[in-house]
Amino acid sequence: MTEALRLRAPATTANLGPGFDCAAVALDLWNELEVSSGDDEPDPDHIGVRAFARLAGLDGRRFTWTSRIPRARGLGSSAAVIALGLVAAALVERGRADPAELFAEGLELEGHGDNLAAALLGGVCLSWGTQLVRIADRPPAIPIALIPEAMVSTAASRAALPLTVTHADAAFSAGRATLLGAALAGGSTELFAEALTDRLHEPYRAESVPLLGAVREALPARALGATLSGSGPAVIVWVRGEDAVSCESELATRFPNERVLRLEVATMGAGPAP
Repeated sequence: MTEALRLRAPATTANLGPGFDCAAVALDLWNELEVSSGDDEPDPDHIGVRAFARLAGLDGRRFTWTSRIPRARGLGSSAAVIALGLVAAALVERGRADPAELFAEGLELEGHGDNLAAALLGGVCLSWGTQLVRIADRPPAIPIALIPEAMVSTAASRAALPLTVTHADAAFSAGRATLLGAALAGGSTELFAEALTDRLHEPYRAESVPLLGAVREALPARALGATLSGSGPAVIVWVRGEDAVSCESELATRFPNERVLRLEVATMGAGPAP
């Protein structure tokens, strides 16, 4: 290749409470990749290089990664890197990138498609099996992330989940997931606030993510709710746009040891960097 190819892919927050393994929102925090000509041998174990290699050859290519998304915090860093590798390879080989095709290709590497769907499409996404759909440009609330220094292994967090749940908990979560879908598709802040409670995964991950309980114990004034971001430990506090500044300030005061970051939603998925 004669010209370098520069791409970016967004961070994501998945689950959104009851949308376990299927709902995600892309966030305006980006990892980047530059693919250029070079004789350096790429790291074959790098997950982004592995994603690229599924669609295109590695010989004669140099990969330069810029990582701004905190790793192992539940903000979709690995999904962004996989999306970058897949999109780069598709553009190099075919001159186009089909998100649906790349999603199916990347599932084996990512394991769970919610983050990958939002990283590829941007906005608010749902995924199931090998299917994905973007249902809205934005959720009906602003996300404010609390990001601890501690890391959480996705595999360890998933291992904490029980094999079965009670019928009551399943019915509760199904009801809240229905509310969540309606809120996201219809843009209802009121339904969104009612939906942000889960009994499938968050209660079992709470022991390794005490921040979630601390935030929920005393939500900032006028906050709609809080959700664990992916498997954590980052927590997302959801607020109306007019309350975002005051909520961010209150969280920064209450949690001085955490990174508090008010984020916009990324309406574009992985693609050429501007």
